[in-house]
Amino acid sequence: MAEMKSFKTIGVVGSGQMGSGIAQLAATHGFDVWVLDTDQDALSRATKSISSSIQRLVSKGQLSQAVGKDALERLWFTSNLEKLSSADIIIEAIVESEDVKKKLFLELDKITKSSAILASNTSSISITRLASATSRPHQVIGMHFMNPPPIMKLVEIVRGADTSDETFDATKALAERFGKTIICSRDYAGFVVNRILMPMINEAFFALYTGVATKEDIDAGMKLGTNHPMGPLELADFIGLDVCVSILKVLHAGLGDNKYAPCPILVQYVDAGRLGRKRGIGVYDYRQMLGSVNPSSKL
Repeated sequence: MAEMKSFKTIGVVGSGQMGSGIAQLAATHGFDVWVLDTDQDALSRATKSISSSIQRLVSKGQLSQAVGKDALERLWFTSNLEKLSSADIIIEAIVESEDVKKKLFLELDKITKSSAILASNTSSISITRLASATSRPHQVIGMHFMNPPPIMKLVEIVRGADTSDETFDATKALAERFGKTIICSRDYAGFVVNRILMPMINEAFFALYTGVATKEDIDAGMKLGTNHPMGPLELADFIGLDVCVSILKVLHAGLGDNKYAPCPILVQYVDAGRLGRKRGIGVYDYRQMLGSVNPSSKL
């Protein structure tokens, strides 16, 4: 097992909003980072968005020019899985699908060095089941960052049934080096954050669906009445309505309670392609605000 102090190279699989943010975070904390995505356009967007984000932090004085320059020089982007063979830890941040993630973990298990840790940024899927696709279940762990990773202070660490103490300690030390606060969850559907958050978001959609109040009043009620920085419908748009549906389905299947079944209007929005800010429209319409900018390219 590679100890955290010897970690030099981090692999990130997935160059979307979460993957880009994790890669930026790792590079600005002195690690060499390989970002892998099979979509060349997504890699191009990630390159631009990370560069823009780092430049903004430098211009605001939140990052020194030297650290920003060094971070950009530590980032490499690729579509070749073999490039991750030298990574000490790989953090997966792809689509929230157990089958897709298992296939990736099987491939990573074959090409990475035996000491490498395989971490998943999954927000709901069983780490034990992901680990079962590999020959190293003791080196598989959940490392769930919040969105956006460079800003949000929390990392949720999830141990699978066979995750070793060494893997946990190394992953926790890495998150702390990133400046994060850690909470730990047992390997139950939804873990801690989404086990609590998604039913609230789902109930907000039911309130909208049944005509209890307008979307604006539902969000204003939670922002001004409970001091939430975003209303639940606005937050769902930020997360991605498709992601919300995927997590609710995992909760429903894993916990067997119909209260986790996605609200019909939420499913309808996803079916219509209204996925939230990344598509320019979800519960709210962002197209005029975003103009011609592709929102999925923003951190």
